Amino acid sequence: MGKFTFIETGIEGLIVVEPAVFGDERGYFMETFQAEEFRAAGLPADFVQDNQSKSKKGVLRGLHFQRQNPQGKLVRVVSGQVFDVGVDLRRGSPTFGQWRGVILSAENKKQLFVPEGFAHGYLVLSESAEFTYKCTRLYDPADEGGVVWNDPAIGVAWPLGGEAPILSAKDEKWPRL
Repeated sequence: MGKFTFIETGIEGLIVVEPAVFGDERGYFMETFQAEEFRAAGLPADFVQDNQSKSKKGVLRGLHFQRQNPQGKLVRVVSGQVFDVGVDLRRGSPTFGQWRGVILSAENKKQLFVPEGFAHGYLVLSESAEFTYKCTRLYDPADEGGVVWNDPAIGVAWPLGGEAPILSAKDEKWPRL
């Protein structure tokens, strides 16, 4: 035990995961997931799908969720840097509509666990970024939903630096919360 530090974000279930990194002059080693430790921290340990994407600077992906079969996601960056966001969409939750964001990078090696019932998105801050994530349920394109990235009711403070994000046609058209 003790290979991870689990940090609360102020929204129940949305957890920053910091792995222990063991390094020397040769490089480093870390575990990115360990079922027993995740279960002991109250997080799911039964992931069924792994995904990876690569995006260029300024790409904003999100805010995505699945309607009937929500996915929990353990997300991390293996190359580059992103601003990663989880938004609580659980009706009846005291933090419904609230968001938290965290910088994930290859350098800081932080991960974010985004629970079922949340929308998720990220903005690429570096020239490019490779992003990987584990899911608790299989992706179903027919079940996909989203909230527009700049919904004023949510108010995510995306670090855009005055630039417009690069969005997919789908992400431009999601409804407001």
